[in-house]
Amino acid sequence: MKERQHLLSGLWESYPARLADELTVLNAHSVGKHLAEILALGPFYYYTIHISDYSLNHPVDTILSIHGIKEYPATLQQIVDLIHPDDIDFVIAAEQATLEKIKEIGIQHQLTLKKSYCCRMRVADGSYHLFHHQAVLLAKDDEGHLITALHIHTDMQHIIPLNNKIILINGIGERNYYCQIDLSDRQTDILPPRLSKREMEVLTLLAQGLSSQQIAEQLFISVQTVRVHRKNILKKTQTTNSTSMIKKCIELNLL
Repeated sequence: MKERQHLLSGLWESYPARLADELTVLNAHSVGKHLAEILALGPFYYYTIHISDYSLNHPVDTILSIHGIKEYPATLQQIVDLIHPDDIDFVIAAEQATLEKIKEIGIQHQLTLKKSYCCRMRVADGSYHLFHHQAVLLAKDDEGHLITALHIHTDMQHIIPLNNKIILINGIGERNYYCQIDLSDRQTDILPPRLSKREMEVLTLLAQGLSSQQIAEQLFISVQTVRVHRKNILKKTQTTNSTSMIKKCIELNLL
């Protein structure tokens, strides 16, 4: 039974995929697999959520220092309480837009999709920083009930201080999918550049600070091939160096 409610409870529970009614503890989470695919360009933390009661599990220690709190949050509402009051409406709208898009894609694909957007959250000194929120559903039970999800929050204030109000839904693992939902007031027909799966892999590792040699070793390709991919990404993003390329890719929600 969902005894511990939170701001998004009603919205999430309107989702057509059934949510688990009882607390189910997984023998193992695929956290490591997902973290390997998720980029953190600043101070970050993550936690898992038991969807049956919206309780938090496995929060990493950095959640305490980043937000200046003394105890680990036990419920999702405690995380929501850290969001800037002026950003609450946007977060609700972002979650609503995400659910509608996943309905359109097909809820059978929900375990192979990652959603992300930005909002301001309170930090240790009492001010608010822009955080990048990423969420992945991790598992269902045998009856198709959603069991647990992984959330990752990264402090992006040092890179992008203003929220572009763009939601990204993209495929993970073997699923090839990319969708942007623009909730800003601006009207634009500009589409993000289409990067190949290998270009996305190279871009992610470049953003993590790896050298061409290190990327080549990790992806089992030549250094020259890495340089060709980097050159292609620069051309597609219309940038001239790695720093501007990474910044633009973040703004476009490619990272």
